Amino acid sequence: MADVHVLWITAGLSCDGDSVSITAASQPSIEDVLLGAIPGLPTVHLHNQVLAYELGGDNDSFMQWYDKAERGELDPFVLVVEGSIPNEKIKSEGYWAALGTDAATGQPITTAEWVDRLAPKALAVIAIGTCATYGGIHAMQGNPTGAMGLLDYLGWNWKTPAGLPIICVPGCPVQPDNFMETVLYLLYQVAGMAPMIPLDEAHRPTWLFGKTVHEGCDRAGYYEIGDFATEYGSPKCLVKLGCWGPVVNCNVPKRGWMAGIGGCPNVGGICIGCTMPGFPDKFMPFMDPPPGSKMSSSIIGIYGGIISPLRKITQHTANKEPAWRRKGRELTTGYRGRW
Repeated sequence: MADVHVLWITAGLSCDGDSVSITAASQPSIEDVLLGAIPGLPTVHLHNQVLAYELGGDNDSFMQWYDKAERGELDPFVLVVEGSIPNEKIKSEGYWAALGTDAATGQPITTAEWVDRLAPKALAVIAIGTCATYGGIHAMQGNPTGAMGLLDYLGWNWKTPAGLPIICVPGCPVQPDNFMETVLYLLYQVAGMAPMIPLDEAHRPTWLFGKTVHEGCDRAGYYEIGDFATEYGSPKCLVKLGCWGPVVNCNVPKRGWMAGIGGCPNVGGICIGCTMPGFPDKFMPFMDPPPGSKMSSSIIGIYGGIISPLRKITQHTANKEPAWRRKGRELTTGYRGRW
């Protein structure tokens, strides 16, 4: 089984938060993948500017892997892109984002050019984090860079030579286990041990983003009975404080953030939709109740006002033991012996 190289471009418009985030992964951890602790996987080599050990003063030793991949000398390799892609065509001079320099000209090689060079030769292309997947904060209305996500840059129907579409693992930053689990699936696919990775219409892995925040939220029971938080610090449903959980595809409340702990609503924060292609513009202003929440919360409030007292009656009844559990010489359980 051939070794697999992971060429990770961190030179998009971003905060490097996704590279930092995945160091907290445990299902699997990045160490387990790179050190060969998981049976059945090919040997994996990671080239990430934030996590690399080669950058101790010798940038060329790090960039050689990208040059080899461009020349077709690194096969197979997986391209991971972190950060949104700025539109270099709208710049009359200079550049928005770059990685390394061109040996012939001495000029920086733009991030967009690296994507153009490497994506057509990659076994798989993964966009990590909301900036790389759909543009994120840098692509919001009024930005001067014309930034966009990898899907918009390469095209939503674009595929690798292996027939794989662009794989998107959004999040601001990405949930660490979501990304590493996606990488693990791809590596098993490379090894012939998994079918084609299932993706939704926004190119997200379906098993990770098939449910909404609301469906996995511990606070969803409060929504059902129309009991809403009116201030932060309350354990109740956060919809009236601006939570978009009922419509956002994300598994963070169910999975937690690190070791099953944390996640926005789990710790009292509203969901602002950072895993969605419309983020951030369609979710602003963040602290205002989402459109339709007033109507839905009013309707559920009527239902909750009826069902909640009925459930309390049932709860009161269920909190009492059956009458036959008592001392005495007479058996009152209803048992009738047959012999």
